[in-house]
Amino acid sequence: MEASNKNNPFKTPEGYFENFTDGLMDKLNDEKSDLPKEDGFAIPENYFDGLHKNIQEKLNLEETKVIQLNPWKKYYIAAASAAAIVLIFLGFNWNANEKITFEDLASTDIENYFEYNELGLTTYEISEVLPLDELEINDILENQFEEENVIDYLNDNVDAIEDLNLEDYE
Repeated sequence: MEASNKNNPFKTPEGYFENFTDGLMDKLNDEKSDLPKEDGFAIPENYFDGLHKNIQEKLNLEETKVIQLNPWKKYYIAAASAAAIVLIFLGFNWNANEKITFEDLASTDIENYFEYNELGLTTYEISEVLPLDELEINDILENQFEEENVIDYLNDNVDAIEDLNLEDYE
């Protein structure tokens, strides 16, 4: 059976493996075979007699000094670490001189802060803190509520309407 393989150009003759074991056994049993009768390796005489002594002598030799191939490598690492620390320090302090003021904040940021953060203050405590000197009722009610509905709401829900410090401008 001949199989074609593009990667392997070698071929075996027909029937090679069918009679292989018989041919091998015949050659092994033949006295005139080409196989050597002795081992191909030889050890010199008295080799093992001085082996232990030779090994001990080699082990007792003084150790040689080891010379590093890259002695400057640790200095490069230290310099790179120092440079990284300086860059990080400068990066953090680059904008440290600019102080953030209230005017820098967007009104939406302020609204989001009050909307999503719990202040722990009641509406009465907040109203005590808010300055009402320059505030007029028209600023609150302008284009949002009808005045009659607000007055009706206050009459129904507030016990002492005088505590609101409302002035009637009409």
